[in-house]
Amino acid sequence: MELKHVSIPRVSNEPPQSRAGAASEPGPGVAIEEASAAPGAPVARLAASQLGRMRRIVDAAVAQAEEGGFEGVRLRDVAENSGVALGTLYKYFRSKEDILLFALSEEVERLEAVIATHPAKGGTAIERLTDLFARATEVLTRRSNFARALLRSIASGDQQTAIKVAGFHLRMTRLIVVALRGESLDPSRPASEMLGSDWERRVAFLLQHVWFASLVGWSGGLHPSEMVVERMRDTLELLLEA
Repeated sequence: MELKHVSIPRVSNEPPQSRAGAASEPGPGVAIEEASAAPGAPVARLAASQLGRMRRIVDAAVAQAEEGGFEGVRLRDVAENSGVALGTLYKYFRSKEDILLFALSEEVERLEAVIATHPAKGGTAIERLTDLFARATEVLTRRSNFARALLRSIASGDQQTAIKVAGFHLRMTRLIVVALRGESLDPSRPASEMLGSDWERRVAFLLQHVWFASLVGWSGGLHPSEMVVERMRDTLELLLEA
């Protein structure tokens, strides 16, 4: 089953309602990632009003995460700030981790768009991958509280959101393989078509684990974000120069 990400337009024609007056209206009926995984079931299957509600929910959760981190995201407040009933919110997302991981997918989507037009720089695989991880690290750490909330969500171990975490790793693997080869990224192609050889996938697996561990260290105040990139450079030299 191909993992896809549903993009939610940021413009909605539906004005926000107050939480008190918002009815718990029928939603997609399944998690967003499940709907998008079915053949021919992208955004078109969701009504414009549903997309508008989802957009407001995600934006409200991101705003709370930016202000108060993971603990600052409270679903009752997200529902109130997005103008939907709490029951309606649960029709679209199972938990705050679910919402935050959706927001993470949007961050990766923006990174993919940048890489597609401005590929990772460098004459060697080490240089290109260092540039890729420098960009990815900047994308995640520029909003520190939001980044820490995303890291907590990735590490939550929630089986219900595992498919979103798997999708994140799949897309990062594709970015790593493209940079490793020095090829151009075509975001319109399914990620599964660009996963590389067994060796390339193993390299991507190891790099993502080192990157995540370094980001966790940054999140806990052990080192600045620049150290994350330095550790990735060290890891790349150990892996690719051996």
